[in-house]
Amino acid sequence: MAYRSLDEITVEQIMATGIPSSEAERLHGELTAIILKQGSSGPGAWRSISRGLLKPNLPFAFHQIMYYGCYKDFESATPPAWMPELEDAVLTNIGQVLERHGKVFLGSRYKDPISNFSDFQEFSVSNPEVYWNLVFEEMQISFYEAPAQMVREHTSYPDCQWLPAASINAAANCLQANDKKGPDDVVLIWKDEERDSLPVQSMTLTELQAEVWLVAHAIDELGLVKGSSIAIDMPMTVTAVIIYLAIVLAGYVVVSIADSFAPTEISTRLTLSEAQAIFTQDYIVRAKKELPLYRKVIDAHAPLAIVIATSGSTITSLRSGDMSWHDFLGRVEHCKHKEYSAVKKPIDAFSNILFSSGTTGEPKAIPWTHATPLKAAADAWSHMDIRKGDVVAWPTNLGWMMGPWLVYASLLNGSAMALYNGSPLGLGFAKFVQDAKVTMLGVVPSIVRAWKNTNCTADLDWSTIRCFSSSGEASSVDEYLWLMGRAHYRPVIEYCGGTEIGGGFASGSLLQPQALAAFSTAAMGCSLFILDSNGIPLPQNTPAIGELALFPKMFGASTTLLNADHYAVYFEGMPLWKGTQLRRHGDEFERTTDGYYRAHGRADDTMNLGGIKVSSVEIERICNGVDEEILETAAIGVPPAGGGPEQLFVAVVFKVEKSSEENLDRLKVSFNSALQKRLNPLFKVSVVVAVPALPRTASNKVMRRVLRQQFVKLYSRSKF
Repeated sequence: MAYRSLDEITVEQIMATGIPSSEAERLHGELTAIILKQGSSGPGAWRSISRGLLKPNLPFAFHQIMYYGCYKDFESATPPAWMPELEDAVLTNIGQVLERHGKVFLGSRYKDPISNFSDFQEFSVSNPEVYWNLVFEEMQISFYEAPAQMVREHTSYPDCQWLPAASINAAANCLQANDKKGPDDVVLIWKDEERDSLPVQSMTLTELQAEVWLVAHAIDELGLVKGSSIAIDMPMTVTAVIIYLAIVLAGYVVVSIADSFAPTEISTRLTLSEAQAIFTQDYIVRAKKELPLYRKVIDAHAPLAIVIATSGSTITSLRSGDMSWHDFLGRVEHCKHKEYSAVKKPIDAFSNILFSSGTTGEPKAIPWTHATPLKAAADAWSHMDIRKGDVVAWPTNLGWMMGPWLVYASLLNGSAMALYNGSPLGLGFAKFVQDAKVTMLGVVPSIVRAWKNTNCTADLDWSTIRCFSSSGEASSVDEYLWLMGRAHYRPVIEYCGGTEIGGGFASGSLLQPQALAAFSTAAMGCSLFILDSNGIPLPQNTPAIGELALFPKMFGASTTLLNADHYAVYFEGMPLWKGTQLRRHGDEFERTTDGYYRAHGRADDTMNLGGIKVSSVEIERICNGVDEEILETAAIGVPPAGGGPEQLFVAVVFKVEKSSEENLDRLKVSFNSALQKRLNPLFKVSVVVAVPALPRTASNKVMRRVLRQQFVKLYSRSKF
């Protein structure tokens, strides 16, 4: 659609968006006044329009003609949708630090937090001893034994040793009262689906401590060896968070399993992690439907299961050797309110085992240490500005890294965590955001799309939100323009990282202008490189597009894998930069001419579907067995032309060529049924394309990048 510049917009065009004539005349008058003061284009005009003229109740089409009209002839492809004000910037976590120490860190260059944020980001990379010591002090992290230094270089391996000689317990820090959170401060807020008309429930720090201590005592009664792995496969409820913290507090290792997984995927993760027990629910309730969960755990041949009854239900039968949540806690009834002495752990001891898809089909088992939670919380402190008094909501699951991230990002920064036990796609969750007075709302683009399509946020008050954050998949400009408009144009902090990073490597900041669907900075302590077509790192800050590589000195990043060679996966074959071997990530990234970054999907043979990273091989293995007439398939994640999450395309080679539309439609249904049953119920094939043969290298490897390029062209001409 062609948009007119602001000074060409008429009352009639405003009325065409669905606004009554009298209101349109009023808005046009206010727009004219803004143009006279700020001009008809550029960031200044948009600042006045977004903060004064646009309201959540106005039709989104009006928001669009204002935004696109304002930037119609703007010279940049990444115009800012939000700009910081100095009076707000000095109150952020980093702003306060820079106001106190800016001249010490940056010398005479220091002017103010906005002008010098990029300088401070570079300082965090070049001065890790100073930066990380400062962050831990600001976050009031408690060590049993303080680290001998922040980082120790390795001479024979590109990774570093962080916080050598330190000992800590990450969960104990979450439960510790300090200046950030007092005993009576609310740390958990929640509501269950179908109870949307009721007030939110809450729990104080003192109450959370008592709950976690009791569960920790009960876990010890299981007789497991300290350091054993214990799985959690259930929705991210208050009970799940209590269990998570108790496992870590008591010196065991959490095994994170998403509640959407099929039994085979559960079994794989239990086997890889050598889990000795598992916490789960009898079933999950969504839209009044009961979805069996304990049954899947049994089918996965899980070890000892502790089964929580869904609210209002009674567990009628258990597998031999398993126990109910009621009986599990009943064994330590005498320990109620008895403080549990946290187990002191070396900083590099495992606290959590998570999983990320590899290109071989078997998921990579990625251990988080007791240092990784500090990275997650530090990202939240520096980029989302999470602090005491905030309420943080992010629909996720403990099976994905953003689940544990949410636990540590909120509790280690003194904020409350807001949990909704139900689908985040409709009015129930949207109203929960209002009722819980959420201040930082995390999202994935597919959730935002559902809200926008159903307009379920209409008439709700999201004015308490200070910022949004988005992760998991590429976002869409229009969808995120709509999202910002729901909260009077508060910024969206884009956040990109990985399970093996423990957080993000690219992000936004409340100290920089934020463009839609773009990252404004490398994460604090991180340095990014874009490789040219020969795999050579280009000069930093050069506009380019290519595979992303990371400087390996990143606090919180993985140093080992349970089922693969860490060096081979992340470093082997990577180029050097000033004598240091760079770390592989696998995303294709763009550095724009005005300094933003954009993500363009995976550069390797994995893809991101609805925020879930999955390998092509995993999908192809299932699709190949759907029909005996299939010779082979190739699964490709294709980003839409207008931005947004990758769509799953499957290229099919038949034993005997047959590519009628009817056959392909039938295969699409079969593929979806098989993938949702055997891999993940959230996966969906968008397009099936018949091809005579798959493109291959001289060594017979499938060149999925070639197919992706072909499909991108196809996608740009059609809508699926």
